[in-house]
Amino acid sequence: MSVVVVGDALIDELRDDHGVREFVGGAALNVAVGLSRLGVPATLVAMLGDDEPASRIRRYLADFGVELLATPSLLGTARAVSTRSGGGEPTYEFNEASQQRRIRFGDHERQAMADAELVVVSCFAFDDAEQTDELVAAVADAGVGAVAVDPNPRTGMLHDKERFVRGFERVAARAELVKVGEDDAALLYGDRLDALRARLIDLGARSVLATEGAAGATIEAGGVVVTRPISNLPGRVVDTMGAGDAAFAATVASLLETQPATADEWAEVLQNAMDVAAATCRFEGALLRTPSALANMDLDRLGT
Repeated sequence: MSVVVVGDALIDELRDDHGVREFVGGAALNVAVGLSRLGVPATLVAMLGDDEPASRIRRYLADFGVELLATPSLLGTARAVSTRSGGGEPTYEFNEASQQRRIRFGDHERQAMADAELVVVSCFAFDDAEQTDELVAAVADAGVGAVAVDPNPRTGMLHDKERFVRGFERVAARAELVKVGEDDAALLYGDRLDALRARLIDLGARSVLATEGAAGATIEAGGVVVTRPISNLPGRVVDTMGAGDAAFAATVASLLETQPATADEWAEVLQNAMDVAAATCRFEGALLRTPSALANMDLDRLGT
């Protein structure tokens, strides 16, 4: 049981009132590492430069047992700068490598897909029609039986919203699982999350994980709709940056183990995803954590 994850790998640079900190990140990378931490062998297909940040990313992936198939970038490694000041909403800036991202689907990438049980796509350049064509062709040529997708659009990387929607829906319509958030619904469709969830099901998606921030999350699949609030775990929320990726990875891992059909079975899948997301939020950065990670922590230090 293995998974190929296609998407972004970058350096997250966080600037706030306490200074500047850097983390290895990217939505696809977070999912690949998260799956590996949940016991699912994962390969990441992403773009990297020939520079020090890329070396850091390679070491990070190796530390967590994630295989990397890297597309060389002449523009260097992608970087996202998040500025959070005075308690206001964070602002984001992306370097040229992020904005001109591109992934090559060669023989090694196609073979990895052919050997995988599932291909996961996250933060892909769906507004590049040629890239979307290449992704669809690679998946088809490899005979991949199942795909999961999270559009993860980012304003600073989005060149053409309508084209992005067309590319995303082309993949989502045949997906086993689609993960979307309320920000995705607003940015891409100017609509409510429940309306987007229904649209994706109507297009043909087998299941949809809709994350709603403070309101929790909903899964719809096969006529079943289940909702769960944010999990109440020990400690304070430190960083919500990786919550969505953690929930997505946990859901993918569950679907690789089981084939939920009833409301109770889907509720169990969703509850596990919400527990993992809540645990991840108890730590800085986007590295997936499980509730068991809190068992040996100093709860006073965690802020209970």
